[in-house]
Amino acid sequence: MSDAPGEHPSLAGAVAASDADRAWTFEAVHSVSRTFTLTIELLEPPVDAWVCTGYLLCRIADTVEDDPSIPPRERARILELYDDVLAPDSETTVADFLAAVEPYQPEDGGADWAVVADTERVFRVFASFDPTVQDAMRAVVREMATGMADFLREHADSGGLRLRTVEELEEYCWYVAGTVGKLLSNLFRVYGAEETDPEDARQFALLLQLVNIAKDVRDDYQTENNVYLPGDWLAEEGLDHEAVDDPSAVEGVASVVRRVVDRAAGYADGARRYLRTLPEEEVGILPGMAMPYLLALATIRELDDRAREAVTHVDTVKMSREEVEALYAEMAAGPSQEDVDRLAAAVREAPYQPAASADD
Repeated sequence: MSDAPGEHPSLAGAVAASDADRAWTFEAVHSVSRTFTLTIELLEPPVDAWVCTGYLLCRIADTVEDDPSIPPRERARILELYDDVLAPDSETTVADFLAAVEPYQPEDGGADWAVVADTERVFRVFASFDPTVQDAMRAVVREMATGMADFLREHADSGGLRLRTVEELEEYCWYVAGTVGKLLSNLFRVYGAEETDPEDARQFALLLQLVNIAKDVRDDYQTENNVYLPGDWLAEEGLDHEAVDDPSAVEGVASVVRRVVDRAAGYADGARRYLRTLPEEEVGILPGMAMPYLLALATIRELDDRAREAVTHVDTVKMSREEVEALYAEMAAGPSQEDVDRLAAAVREAPYQPAASADD
């Protein structure tokens, strides 16, 4: 695989990616998503490096899309500029994108904005990969960026997103999560994994993202001014989107959260079919993808009893650290498809604890 600088037109004249750049990508992913870090840690070279960089390309777009301090139409414009940077033979450069972002770069934007500031570094590593790997990433990240831009423009007059129907919710989920799943599948195919059913891959992504939306209702409203719960489902409870911030409406909003959870659970079988297409002994692909699947099932279990907490509190409806660590240990041991089935059945019922050994 090539290490030559400037393979991507937006980096013409840039220095080549260094070992320090590659190491930084892993550190950067850990700083912005400890959950996705678990997936990457279960993968092996070279797929782990591909996935790491692809995820950062997506995260840059996601950070712009999520920032409520930037006017929605301006966010859409910046995302379309980012799409141009990724376009083959485009004259738009990373410097052009960063110049558009600079007026909105917060002084203390945390790890996410630190990655945006280092967009050129991400692109250097991206440009160091074989063209087939770049192609596997490029179209998907562009689809994400332009899809996000379309949603921002459509809801610009609301200030934040206020999704109207479950169909609109699932379309949004595709752009913010389904595209990431598509990117992973593309990269696995480059490595040699078999083709997956696009519908099963879509259901895998919907399972994960709908669970995130259900558990993060309060956080999404407070930090992004977004309400992803379908407006028509809220209306059936006699509520509108702003009821998310109304203490007297908690029960009604929690009822809608449970419907979103049920919708997510309905995609678990398709997600499992997707996992069955993944090889058991290829660079950690199965454990890397099974880990978020198991985390999603466990979070559904928690939300079944604690939907009200998702409405009233930030970051409380989640698994224990002990359960996450126990599942990670199972994945790191190299699970079979039968192991994944066993663990899925276990986490649906109760927080997972490994069976005691004879020495315990």
